[in-house]
Amino acid sequence: MEFIKPGTVFDFMKYRTTAVGVSSVLMVIAILSIFWPGPNFGIDFSGGTEVQLRFRGEVGTAELRGLLEELRFASPDVVAVQGHANEYIVRVREVSSLPAGIEDSVRSALGSTLGEGNSVLALTFSPGGDKVSVRLSAEAEASQIASSLQTAGLDVRGDVNRVGRDTDFRYEANLVGIADRMVTELSERLGERGPDAPLRIEWVGPRAGEQLRSAALRALLYAIAFIMVYVAFRFDLRFAPGGIVALIHDALITVLVFVVLRREFTLTTVASLLTIIGYSINDTIVIYDRIRENMARHRGKTMAELINLSTSEMLSRTIITSGVTLLSILPFFIWGTQVIQDIAFALFVGFVSGVYSTIYIAAPVTEWIDTRYFAKGRAKPAAEPTRPSGGGKAASAAG
Repeated sequence: MEFIKPGTVFDFMKYRTTAVGVSSVLMVIAILSIFWPGPNFGIDFSGGTEVQLRFRGEVGTAELRGLLEELRFASPDVVAVQGHANEYIVRVREVSSLPAGIEDSVRSALGSTLGEGNSVLALTFSPGGDKVSVRLSAEAEASQIASSLQTAGLDVRGDVNRVGRDTDFRYEANLVGIADRMVTELSERLGERGPDAPLRIEWVGPRAGEQLRSAALRALLYAIAFIMVYVAFRFDLRFAPGGIVALIHDALITVLVFVVLRREFTLTTVASLLTIIGYSINDTIVIYDRIRENMARHRGKTMAELINLSTSEMLSRTIITSGVTLLSILPFFIWGTQVIQDIAFALFVGFVSGVYSTIYIAAPVTEWIDTRYFAKGRAKPAAEPTRPSGGGKAASAAG
C-alpha cells in the first residue's frame, strides 16, 4: 500500500537546522528536569510497602484503588493476583515510620524494667518499621519486654516471642504498621467483604530504591552501547552516531514528558524505555538500509539528496507501521489499569518521537559526519565517453 505517489521526493533536510536546534534545547531541558524537579519515582525507586491481601467478598480493582485513595494512601497501585479471586497485591508509598530517638527510649525502658542484672546487647528494627528484635544478656519474661516496648511508645501487635538458640536470649515483637492500618481501615469500609490478615508484607527502603535506579540506568546505557556496536558493524561508522543520538533523544523526551506531567516513574517505565529504544533503532535501520542502497545506485548525489530520496521512498512504510503500532497501543491507554496506562503512554510518546528522530536527528547527524569526514574520499562517477556525431562518422568513411 502506497500513501505517497512513487517518485515523490520531499526535502526533509531543508529543515534540519531548525529541527536539530529545537531537539537539542529539549534534550538539555530533559537532562535538567532529571535533577529538578526530578522524576516522580514510584515505590520501586523511592521505597514503600507491598501487601498481599485476600478479601472475603467481591471487590473490584477500581473500587479498591478508590478506597485506598480515600484513606490517604499515596499513589496506590493495585494488581489482581491471577488465578485467585478477590486477591490483590497493593503497593503504597508509606512505610511504618518510628518516632525519632525511639531506640534510646526502648533501651531506657528495658533497663528500668529488667534491672541491673540484665542488659540490652542488641536492638534492631525491621526496614518496614513493623518488627523489633532485642537480644539480652540474660533471660527475661516476655511480658516484661512487651511492657517496656509499650512504655517506650511502641504499639505491640500480639505477643513477644523468643527466637533463636537458647543461649542467645533473643526476643522479637511485631508492631502495628502500615499493613495493619490498611487492613483495619479497609475492614471498616467494606464490612463483611473486608480483607483477612495480610498474606505477605514486603518493603522497599530508600537504599534499595537507589540501587534499583542505578541498575535501571546501567540497563539503558548497556542497551544503547550494544546497539551502537551493531549499527557500526551492520553499516559503517558514519551511521552509528546518528542512530545513538536519536535513541538518547527518544528516551530523554519520554522522561521529560513524564516529569512535566508528574507521572510515576517505575520499573515498568524503564521497560518501556528499553522497548522505545528497540523500536526506534528498527525504524532508523530501515531508512539507513535504503540510504546505503541508494548510495550505490546514485553515486552523483550528495548525502542530503540521498537522505531525502531514501526517506521519501520509505515514508509510506513508516506511516503504515507506526500508525498501526500507535492504534494498537491506544486501547490499552483508554481501558487499561493505571500501570498499563503508564506503559502505553510511555510507548506512545516514545514511538512518535522515534519517527521524528529518525528523520530529523539520525539523518542530519549522519549527513554532517559524511560531509565532514567521508565526502572527500567518496569515489566520483566516471565521466561518460564522448560519442562522435553522425557527421564525424560520415567524414571518416569518406576519408
